[in-house]
Amino acid sequence: MDFILEYQWEIFILAEVLSAASLLLFGIFRYLYNRQKFIISFLLLFIILMVLEAALAILIYNETRKISTFQIIITVFVLYACTFGISDFKKLDRWMRLKIGNWRGIELLTEKEKYVMKKQKDSKYIAKKYRYSSILHMLIFGSTQLIFWFISLDSMEQALPYLTDLSWVGTEFVEVTPYFNETLYGISMVWGLVFLIDFIYSWSYTIFPSKQRGESID
Repeated sequence: MDFILEYQWEIFILAEVLSAASLLLFGIFRYLYNRQKFIISFLLLFIILMVLEAALAILIYNETRKISTFQIIITVFVLYACTFGISDFKKLDRWMRLKIGNWRGIELLTEKEKYVMKKQKDSKYIAKKYRYSSILHMLIFGSTQLIFWFISLDSMEQALPYLTDLSWVGTEFVEVTPYFNETLYGISMVWGLVFLIDFIYSWSYTIFPSKQRGESID
């Protein structure tokens, strides 16, 4: 256990390198060689590495009983992989098969996938998809903040002043915030800014719809 605590960052970086390598090999065997056995193996390896990263964060927390930057970063990585990462991966997968299929002169996309890519050019569909993703992001962000405040405050009644007076947002003094250390406060401020930008960007598809957005099968 002492070895894991001392080299936690090195273990995490190694897991991320192996994850990237597994996705690269997944792409090679899927798009160039179409070897189903290897495709499943590398995808399974990626999932196992993600689970191991989550287990590593839990193991370290059980040992130290503290939430550190290391655990928060792993949580963000895992949450992305389980939410937005799935959609991004599917979109990249379709795009890769389209390009490689055109390069090889063969059809790698199914009719259903072509239909999905055409639908991605529908401004109403895209706006709806981004509204849902922004709401999901809001729920994840809000739930995480509740956890941070729960472990930082003695009771949820103490949260009311922070909710009614937001003058503490952006301050340099963590003592006047609802977070018990600078790590949670810093992560929350950065994530909050990212959430705000993502929320505005997502709803811009509804406020300013455009038929030029989305995937293309041309």
